[in-house]
Amino acid sequence: MTKQDFYFDLPEELIAQDPLPDRSSSRLLVLNKDTGETEHKIFKDIIDYLKPGDCLVINNTKVIPARLIGEKEGTGAKVEILLLKRQENDIWEALVKPGKKAKVGTKISFGNGLLTCEVIKIVDEGNRLVQFYYEGIFEEILDQLGQMPLPPYITHQLEDKNRYQTVYAKYEGSAAAPTAGLHFTTELLKCIAEKGIIIANVTLHVGLGTFRPVKEENILEHHMHSEFYIIEPEEAEKINNAKKNGGRIICVGTTSCRTVESAADEQGFVKAGSGDTEIFIYPGYQFKVLNALITNFHLPESTLIMLVSALAGRENVLKAYELAVKERYRFFSFGDAMFVTNNLKVTNINNN
Repeated sequence: MTKQDFYFDLPEELIAQDPLPDRSSSRLLVLNKDTGETEHKIFKDIIDYLKPGDCLVINNTKVIPARLIGEKEGTGAKVEILLLKRQENDIWEALVKPGKKAKVGTKISFGNGLLTCEVIKIVDEGNRLVQFYYEGIFEEILDQLGQMPLPPYITHQLEDKNRYQTVYAKYEGSAAAPTAGLHFTTELLKCIAEKGIIIANVTLHVGLGTFRPVKEENILEHHMHSEFYIIEPEEAEKINNAKKNGGRIICVGTTSCRTVESAADEQGFVKAGSGDTEIFIYPGYQFKVLNALITNFHLPESTLIMLVSALAGRENVLKAYELAVKERYRFFSFGDAMFVTNNLKVTNINNN
């Protein structure tokens, strides 16, 4: 299986540069994963496809302003740091640009010395471990100096940085947003809960590994960067009880999907706990927990489109993407959404 198998032609103008004023007014392409049948809806219509007893799994991670612009001490050269993963004692794994100048011992200053760091180790795939030094509270300094780490294909400045957060974001630690969740409003989630759908929270701190291009022609040779997740006992119980009672497990986003699949036992029940996951889901994978998926439209040849193809079949997904391009759907982080399910029967159409 090659990465070329997951290529599709995407006009650049379909890459959404700005979020819509109303989160839930984006378009929704509903895809029957068994037949390939499709329907065109508005995102808030998602409630009509959810049934009492279903469990909606959301990722409540919060994006940190992880992009820091500083100066190399001694030369004043501009250096950009993207925080990827918190270690201990104020040490972070980070992506440093330009990397070739960030040798061990390099010191960088941010905000006229309000925050400084030193490169202490070069790690996997060119990333660095950096030790930070400061006075006060790190999170407050980061909030003052850092920028939201928007993906490189978004060239517009974000006027409201909260639009790159889900309305339920709670635990800080992500370098990128779990973007399928950006479509939900507080009001829509309230309506979903009132309809009898269970909402379970998991936390997976999204790193750039999720979005890293697949460089190997044979996708089986691709290695996923590890990401940290937590599932609390009461949230695992919600998912498992819904499953026992015949409800569907519907994951909001590939990150929620990868979390529950990483924590699943052989019977398809989720184990509470925390850990690092490097799970790579591609066609041939047998899902243990997930029944349906709410997701955005992803990059050609990405691990994300491979995950969706594992659920709905490569041909069905590529045909749906071809249709989305034809119908001028908006792609990527601020774009439209897709609901991959096995039942297109709408329930309670007039439900509010």
